[in-house]
Amino acid sequence: MTHPIEPERIKGLNGNAPQKGKFVLYWMQQSQREHWNHALEYAIITANETKKPVVVVFGLTTRYPEANLRHYSFMLQGLFDTMQALKSRGIRMIILGDDPDRTALEAGSHASEIICDRGYTRIQKHWREIVAKESACRLTQVESDVVVPIETVSEKAEYAARTIRPKIHKNLSRFLVPVKKVILKNQSLSFDISRLNLNNILADNSRPTDDNQQALILGNLDLDDSISPVTRFFHGGFSHAKKRFDAFLKNSIQNYSQHSNQPQTDDTSCMSPYLHFGHISPVYLALRIQNEKTPDTEIHQAAKDDFQEQLIVRRELAVNFIHFTPNYDTYDCLPDWAKKTLNEHEKDRRPVIYSIKELEQAQTRDPYWNAAMEEMKTTGFMHNYMRMYWGKKILEWSSSPHSAFETTLLLNNKYFLDGRDANSFAGVAWIFGKHDRAWKERDIFGKVRYMNAAGLERKCDINGYVRKVGQLTQI
Repeated sequence: MTHPIEPERIKGLNGNAPQKGKFVLYWMQQSQREHWNHALEYAIITANETKKPVVVVFGLTTRYPEANLRHYSFMLQGLFDTMQALKSRGIRMIILGDDPDRTALEAGSHASEIICDRGYTRIQKHWREIVAKESACRLTQVESDVVVPIETVSEKAEYAARTIRPKIHKNLSRFLVPVKKVILKNQSLSFDISRLNLNNILADNSRPTDDNQQALILGNLDLDDSISPVTRFFHGGFSHAKKRFDAFLKNSIQNYSQHSNQPQTDDTSCMSPYLHFGHISPVYLALRIQNEKTPDTEIHQAAKDDFQEQLIVRRELAVNFIHFTPNYDTYDCLPDWAKKTLNEHEKDRRPVIYSIKELEQAQTRDPYWNAAMEEMKTTGFMHNYMRMYWGKKILEWSSSPHSAFETTLLLNNKYFLDGRDANSFAGVAWIFGKHDRAWKERDIFGKVRYMNAAGLERKCDINGYVRKVGQLTQI
């Protein structure tokens, strides 16, 4: 049978042949969903061809860099949502308390072959390299995290959105297609896993699961619990992502372009946390926007185009960045012109220098920045316009551009639900000149783009934003 998945999404990671295993294993890690998941559907097709069931396994490690209770709470909500969706299709899903590579190898030792999704961070690549090297059976990777596969677009790190945009659009129609749901012929819910002797099973969707079990799992994990979950504002999982996106299409899409720099409003999709954990497909979101019936006006079309620009071009520029830039999380990832101009102004006098503790406690003399920091701490999210301002001020208030980069990335990864995402790494680097151009030279910033409070006051109702955040913190 011909796979109804674009061949560019599919890549063999080792040269091994399939084994005489009991099932096809889908090692889920990045694409944490049942809905519109190319890797899952590929695994089902493979299982049907070989007359085997599919078993899905997820490795819940506590050693993911900089992850904390906030991130794990949201992620586990999504995993339990996924477990229930897979159960409705007769597919067994197991969460094991171990590093993902160890999980894949342990479960994969009983499989005929392993299918995995694709991740782009350093640690995600490392896990797949280990499994490819140590597994006795075939390991196939299926891309389901971007619309157009990265290597199809470009074979190098792109300079900016303007250079990657035409390359994406040239291939877009071929990959922007619905993901067909395949019926599994041999269901695995009744499959006896006890004889597999899997270690540290945290959850199994063949048995009842509930919120108490999630709390028990979180309580038993060795996690940084200093950053609290944000369940009042975000709940993980595809079903919750879809409800939020439905509301965005109904109430806010018409204002999306006009309010892109209006943080006092709430006309954003808030999809970034869900995209980060793979709870929702970017292909699904793009087609929902493309097919949304809106009034035939320039405003509505501009809003749809702008959303697609952010979802596809800007997001996949970020993935291109971390894929082709090994040091994507260090100051050295910046373009030469940005490092040169920042270094030339490193000794410039700062108006004030704040410690990390003062920043975390939102104790600066800038009420707008303080509000942004409070929104971040309270909700795990921030309007993108304030996110840019937030980072620019850290550069201004740090003793050096190097320390500013480290502080910005530390706070970003610690509090944002989508911290440690390609978009986050690219966003932090953008503050310091990545994917941007040189501007008028000034103190501290050199030729890197500058933002100040006066610009906020001129362009938006910034006091309205401060009031909005004040209300959020009281919830």
